[in-house]
Amino acid sequence: MEPVILVHGGAGAISDDAKAQELLAGVKGAAKTGYKVLTSGGGVVDAVEAAVRSMEDEEIFNAGLGSVLNLEGEVEMDASIMVGSDLSAGAVTVVKDIKNPISLARLVMDKTDHVLLAAEGAKKFAQLHKVVPLQPGALVTDASKKALAKWREKQVEASAELGTVGAVGIDSDGGLAAATSTGGRQGKLAGRSSDTCMIGSGTYADDNIGAVSTTGHGETIAKFCLAHSIIKAMERGQSAEEATQNCVELMTKRLNNTAGAITLSNRGEVGVAFSTNRMSWAYQKGDHLYFGIDKNERHIEKV
Repeated sequence: MEPVILVHGGAGAISDDAKAQELLAGVKGAAKTGYKVLTSGGGVVDAVEAAVRSMEDEEIFNAGLGSVLNLEGEVEMDASIMVGSDLSAGAVTVVKDIKNPISLARLVMDKTDHVLLAAEGAKKFAQLHKVVPLQPGALVTDASKKALAKWREKQVEASAELGTVGAVGIDSDGGLAAATSTGGRQGKLAGRSSDTCMIGSGTYADDNIGAVSTTGHGETIAKFCLAHSIIKAMERGQSAEEATQNCVELMTKRLNNTAGAITLSNRGEVGVAFSTNRMSWAYQKGDHLYFGIDKNERHIEKV
């Protein structure tokens, strides 16, 4: 089987074309980063972690450095990761001052028998495993402060152009993994947890079926268990593309909020769907990179 790394940079109301191009550049880079790891001796979990880390390190995305602020002007982040071979999973929620929450989620998976650690407990766990926290407030950027001020002034979702990031991957043996990371919702209450830290909502992987990472309105995705809904649709015989499109549309129709998702089947088939106006995505397969951000758009370039 040919390995694939598929990533998304978040679904949202992305109206600025210049920003859209930045997001595309970011997801293309993330897909190539993950694919290089996967084809240079790393495992599929290493690959999806590396892809997500690359987006956490870019201010353009709502994860890690680019995270939006809560109502108190702080960054609180969520992340999760899952392995399809044995359903191992790890997640963190409401974490502050951690550069790469996705790597902390992986530590939870690898070093504990828990799935989810929160807030100060997650931070203490990080320090126990030699993850040095950043200085308090280091992730609060000028851009995020301006966005929160705009949100306070207009009481609109100024963060609607920024979405959760994620990656799914499959290796040459059919092993699957998924990873998702977010800064959450602009102006959220302190202590709010998102779908991103919830296995089955933001992230899911099962070698028998497929792997999914979602993005969009977190509370709605959590109520619908979007990632697992896509997995179950594939289990009933739908293709990755059909299951992803159908479940995103059904969630939006049922609960009147938007979302996006990326999916890989256990045969390496790709599914990409979103009910927002745009979602940046990219995947590498062999020496070709596939990517897009608008509906019914797909570009191909040789790597």
